[in-house]
Amino acid sequence: MLKDLSPGVKISITRSISIAFEQYLNKINWNENQFDYEAFMGEWKEYLNKSATWYDKVSNDIKANSEFHEELAVKINETINKILSEKPKKEQNEEIERLQKLTKTEYDYSCRAEARFVIEKLTRELKSSK
Repeated sequence: MLKDLSPGVKISITRSISIAFEQYLNKINWNENQFDYEAFMGEWKEYLNKSATWYDKVSNDIKANSEFHEELAVKINETINKILSEKPKKEQNEEIERLQKLTKTEYDYSCRAEARFVIEKLTRELKSSK
């Protein structure tokens, strides 16, 4: 069912998962011990209702179909795995190293999205300390 949707809708579904996942992880400060799949799904549903453009383009019959939900669950897991496996860019590593020296902090991070979070967090810390 998912494969039968238009390419634009499929891209929008993936984007909505990515955005909601990163927003949720930012809320919990990328603390894996606080991760709650149901809370993430709540975050994604909220995003669907407020911001996702694809949701209204899919018929209610498709949205009610259990096969669609199974395929969507697979897509969610694939998207999350992709996010978590994207290594930080060299520029991100360099920026984090620079910011950590300035803030005298040390953060662990393992993927590109988490590196973005750390850069934003350290930048805020620097601004608030001035």
